[in-house]
Amino acid sequence: MPRGQMILLPFFFNPHGDYRMSWRHPRAPADDFLDFDYYRRLVVMAEAAKLDAVFIADHLGIWNGLGSGIPHYANPRLEPLTLVSALSAVTKDIGFMVTGSTSYTEPFHTARMFASIDHISKGRVAWNVVTSGLEEEAMNFGRDANIDHGLRYQRATEFLDVAKALWDSWEDDALTIDKQSGVFARSEKVHLLNHQGEYFKIRGPLNISRPPQGHPVIVQAGSSGAGRDLAAKHAELQFAILKNQAQAIEYRADMMARLAKFGRDPSGFRLLPGIVPVVAGSTAEAEEKQAYLESFMVDEVAVDLLSTWAGVDLSVYPVDGPIPDLPQEANFNGWHTWLGLIKDESNKGLSIRQLARKVSATGSVHMIAGTASHVADQLESWFESGAADGFVLMFQLLPEDWENFIREVVPKLQRRGLVRTEYGPGMLRDRLGLPRPPNRFAAKT
Repeated sequence: MPRGQMILLPFFFNPHGDYRMSWRHPRAPADDFLDFDYYRRLVVMAEAAKLDAVFIADHLGIWNGLGSGIPHYANPRLEPLTLVSALSAVTKDIGFMVTGSTSYTEPFHTARMFASIDHISKGRVAWNVVTSGLEEEAMNFGRDANIDHGLRYQRATEFLDVAKALWDSWEDDALTIDKQSGVFARSEKVHLLNHQGEYFKIRGPLNISRPPQGHPVIVQAGSSGAGRDLAAKHAELQFAILKNQAQAIEYRADMMARLAKFGRDPSGFRLLPGIVPVVAGSTAEAEEKQAYLESFMVDEVAVDLLSTWAGVDLSVYPVDGPIPDLPQEANFNGWHTWLGLIKDESNKGLSIRQLARKVSATGSVHMIAGTASHVADQLESWFESGAADGFVLMFQLLPEDWENFIREVVPKLQRRGLVRTEYGPGMLRDRLGLPRPPNRFAAKT
């Protein structure tokens, strides 16, 4: 994919949208978010617009913060690989970026599932690698608390090394399926791992041949120091939460330095900030739409969310009082990215209620609100400045905002030559301009 074209990834965070209370909106779906047809309609629309891929977030539990979350916060969701398996059967070209945890799964299972989906989809899958950060997730896997932040990333690094080795355990030409000789596969091209590391002991090989892409595209979404290093070592796409264009330019410079440290060619890396686009007939109308959506927030849910991200039970403090001292990152086992963003905002003199409302609105993701031309102009500015190679589009109200963006903004970007008007040949990584990874075992034979 040439540098002259930006990557666009519409994002499924919650099935109703990326705003925690969007399910209360009169135009949000009801229980049809559990119906496959709901997802098929949105994904087919994105494919018709020639967007690159659909990005599907996931958690391994129900967020319920201090206890008010379950009755208010709509985050039940379909298991993403199951959903993508079905979606790949009703689409032909669009890719799928699927979140999978390295904290509470095993490398063999994960490598096998992603290899299978890559075969089923004919090379259209990416793995968004995450280290689960919610206490509620840990409690579903035999733990009383989260794995230490540093250990999560150490485990994730080894996990990725092993998953890649498992994908490579079959060389590309290992299968022969020679009915005359009776040789199904060349034994010299199917490799044992005999991996024994700090966290995993795995014999291998994988019980499915190498994925069509060699490796599914690797995506990473953590912006802490450990997260950036993991991305610099392994990721081909990085989803980052960046407050403005200047910060994004600084962030890219930092990532370029980290890529160099790991001997990576920067041409094999793409930076994709999250953006909240709100498209309307005017800036005033966009602001009105946003204010109406935010009117559905419940204060106790906003404070719960802020407490979860900050690692402090803020419900015991006066809601209109100041933010108390927050944890230091070195002693924090939650999401360092969100803690850092909240600490930055807490220095602006906001009350707990004000900050909770602000964070619950966009999660500190950069919002672009206004006409379709204004949204297109801002995306072009970020892209042309080098602040972004594309964007994760975090729509707050589904399906409406998704449909508006595709109908009104995408054609403007296409007329400017910034996004494709037709899919090119090849698989997902080919269309993203990413090289096919060499097989580590083939290089030794």
